[in-house]
Amino acid sequence: MEVPTPNRIGLIVVSHPDDASFTVAIARRCEISLQSVGFTTHFCNLYADNFNPVLTRREMRGLGTDDPLVQRYRDLLLSAEVLVVVHPNCWGAPPAMMKGWMDRVFAEGSAYAFEKDSDQGDIPKGLLHTRVAVVFNTSNTEEEREQIVFGDPLERIWKQCLLQYCGVQNVIRHVFRIIATSSVADRERWLDEVSRIVVQAAGS
Repeated sequence: MEVPTPNRIGLIVVSHPDDASFTVAIARRCEISLQSVGFTTHFCNLYADNFNPVLTRREMRGLGTDDPLVQRYRDLLLSAEVLVVVHPNCWGAPPAMMKGWMDRVFAEGSAYAFEKDSDQGDIPKGLLHTRVAVVFNTSNTEEEREQIVFGDPLERIWKQCLLQYCGVQNVIRHVFRIIATSSVADRERWLDEVSRIVVQAAGS
């Protein structure tokens, strides 16, 4: 008897206040691309979901969450084989809404844990089973200036500080620039590139 293949879950999380933005267009293309290769997708638009990014006292103390949306986001993250995150570069960091998602969803006991059941400076154990994460950023800074002047802190934030810390070792990050002066042709070409990156990551 053939055992049915379980659904392959793709989670797309986007943070941008304008649904007509290129950032949201990237996220929608990611959704379509994952569906085209057989994934069941969950699309989380933090603004459309009215997500509250403020970490609570209870959450800060590792006591779980009383917010059903936060719990839903945590459950979706735990189920995701492929995670896609899309947001603009805001002062070298994720925008506040996305940072709140990171703070509240990547929680101790859900995304990571410690051997002694409390943070005593030990090396954490990542709890996520996500096989690959893809981070897309939009920027208005030239790549050379980004590297020389700012050092591209988003690279370290997403890879070392968050995803690999929580067990996601395969992290792909791509930046599209310069958004402010981009043409329709630029954006169409970039969206094709989004599809290629996501499909390749999903099959890796």
